Amino acid sequence: MADPNLRANGRQSRAAAWLEFVAAGALLAALRRLPYRLAIAAAEMLGLACALLVPKWRRVAARNLQNVFPELGAPERKRIRAHAFRNLGRVAFGLAAVPAWRIGDLQAHVRFQGLGHFHAAAAAGRGVLLLTAHLGNWELGALAHGALVGPVHVVARPLDNPLIDRLIERQRSAHGNRVIVKRRGAREILQALRQNGTVGILADQNASPEEAVFVDFLGRTAAANRGLAQLALHSGAAVVPAFAWWDAGAKRHVVEYGPALEVIRTGDRQRDVAENTRRFQGALEERVRAHPGQWLWMHRRWKTRPPTAETDSPSHDGAERLY
Repeated sequence: MADPNLRANGRQSRAAAWLEFVAAGALLAALRRLPYRLAIAAAEMLGLACALLVPKWRRVAARNLQNVFPELGAPERKRIRAHAFRNLGRVAFGLAAVPAWRIGDLQAHVRFQGLGHFHAAAAAGRGVLLLTAHLGNWELGALAHGALVGPVHVVARPLDNPLIDRLIERQRSAHGNRVIVKRRGAREILQALRQNGTVGILADQNASPEEAVFVDFLGRTAAANRGLAQLALHSGAAVVPAFAWWDAGAKRHVVEYGPALEVIRTGDRQRDVAENTRRFQGALEERVRAHPGQWLWMHRRWKTRPPTAETDSPSHDGAERLY
């Protein structure tokens, strides 16, 4: 029986959606069953294969690196780009394997750092907004936190293929975590925070003009989503930077928390949203500069442009969606 949720046009599109679903399921199963070291190596090779199979991602990453690091030579930028694609493969590994891991597996392959910052923020009782980015292994970070610290509400945009979307949601919902759909998530996020819950938000992607605060990000003007600042101001929740980066020497991930960021409240709502958004983006930039080979350079982060003298509104020709 055909899946009524598939909105594909025609039999071929439905068949393609099912083929993608079967391929994705087989890939996750393979990464889950391989021994740890072999699975990591296979995942990194898979990431490098994406650089060849999806030339658009490779071109976007190359252009972003050229714009952000013009002082680096082409070989060094190419090296960073290759590391970024390897990291993308490790993200797939995290999504595949960590939902099935037991406590011993997590303790062997994941190290927590700065966890006291999270506990101090949670003790205030107003909920915690985990400020994170597509840096390192964001999927593993949320799952490891759910398993060893406590459940996380993960805010995510639905994937275009509803079959794969349900598959990924099941993986993300392991260890007590819950997925909140981004487009209708504000009410659910606020409810979770009122119950002193933890909500993870990826805040490093390009924003649409109506959602944007324009900030300096990696030396270039970028459109940042104002939603996180609005949520923090409305709820009183603590904003804690959190990232899961790859320690190549130890061959494991480090889930790192920073001190809660100060949320500015002057009474001028518009100014407060803009200023806090800049502060949050600054925290993200600091970690991207610390781990440049682990950021998602293949995203068109600087797609939306600020207003110019010729127009009253930002230019925007459709931000690319990778996830």
